[in-house]
Amino acid sequence: MPKDTTDLNFAPQDQKSEKHIYTVSELTQDVKLILESAFAEIWVEGEVSGISRIPTGTVFFNLKDNASILKCVIFPSSAEALKFELKDGLKVICSGRISVYEKQGNYQLYVQKIEPKGIGSLQLALEQLKAKLEKEGLFALEHKKPIPYLPSRIGLVTSAQGAAIKDILKVLDTRFKDVHIILNPVRVQGEGAKEEIAQAIRDFNLYNQGLAKDRKIEVLIVGRGGGSIEDLWAFNEEIVARAIYSSKIPVISAVGHERDWTIADLVADLRAPTPSIAAEKVIPKKEELRERLKELTHDLQREFSDAARNFQETIDDFAYRMNLSLQHVLQLNSERMNTALKKLVLLNPAAVIKQHRIKIADLTRQIEVRAGHFIQLQEAHFLKAAGQLSSLSPLNILGRGYSITFGLPTGRVIKDAGQLKVGDNIRTRLDKGEILSEITEVN
Repeated sequence: MPKDTTDLNFAPQDQKSEKHIYTVSELTQDVKLILESAFAEIWVEGEVSGISRIPTGTVFFNLKDNASILKCVIFPSSAEALKFELKDGLKVICSGRISVYEKQGNYQLYVQKIEPKGIGSLQLALEQLKAKLEKEGLFALEHKKPIPYLPSRIGLVTSAQGAAIKDILKVLDTRFKDVHIILNPVRVQGEGAKEEIAQAIRDFNLYNQGLAKDRKIEVLIVGRGGGSIEDLWAFNEEIVARAIYSSKIPVISAVGHERDWTIADLVADLRAPTPSIAAEKVIPKKEELRERLKELTHDLQREFSDAARNFQETIDDFAYRMNLSLQHVLQLNSERMNTALKKLVLLNPAAVIKQHRIKIADLTRQIEVRAGHFIQLQEAHFLKAAGQLSSLSPLNILGRGYSITFGLPTGRVIKDAGQLKVGDNIRTRLDKGEILSEITEVN
């Protein structure tokens, strides 16, 4: 930069008596003033190399291109404001001022801001943290805890004034009003938000310690409404990610809108695109539960019918086999008696006849006793099987206050009010007696 020689205290060669001889310090100070005046605020791009940090928090590094190297310094206040990690090889654009470090006579850039070249600082910070946590296993599926079905106690970590809490409560109110909601209000953006969110998650886990199972928080919903990447940034912070990962209570992340993804979404046990959808995922609709109950009832009725039919088939088979056995015994004993009679006819003497008559009478008694015992035994088995079947009979249920409704004149069992219309006649079977009715209204 051209400069008037008089400004630098230079004198013409012929005025040797007035020449000024600089000390090193004087020259350095003048150069420093010139540089600071000419380059008070500049932007410089280059590649980072030679990073070093000292305990005070000051960071030193070089900014280089293919031909030159510029020494750079970042003081702690500016270093702490960086959202991303400064690494060797990273191409950046630095803003600051040029000055001279007088003790060594080196000029250097005192950096106030740094932006990654070609990508925003927040996006770079997000990618760096994502890679770090993924390497540690915080996103692994095997660490995901199952979300409880129909929990009775739900913890919320969000702003007490935001739209998220209103959306969640609105959805829950339309599903099950007796769900117990506990809110731990936090700031969801700005200074201190990340610390409050992480602490609220830890507080819920501490709250659960020592409580009976039916008093514990069963699931947490952590989130907020939509916004810019800056608005959502608290949910991209490492402290929040580790609090979610360490939580013993399953966590549903509900941050922003459907298009928004945060580190919290990746660590959480379940990601919901919006706070409203988080509420829908954790509490099913009553209609869905009713439909499921109908399905289970239908399955139970089908199983009952199958069991009753199997019992009937078993009893029929048992009765058939018992009858065959009895016939076989009677036939066998009849054959024995016929054989004895034949022998009696052949021998004929009165004494022999008398003896044989006695044997025949004795044999007959044995037959009767055995047959009677067998019949009693089979009858006992039959009555036991019949009693088991009777205990499963739908008619026995009537004794516990239930009833069965039949349509008239078909006699078909009515399972659905939609089978009837106004004016139809029905017959209701009770434990004792029946009731005949006419339909006046169907709901």
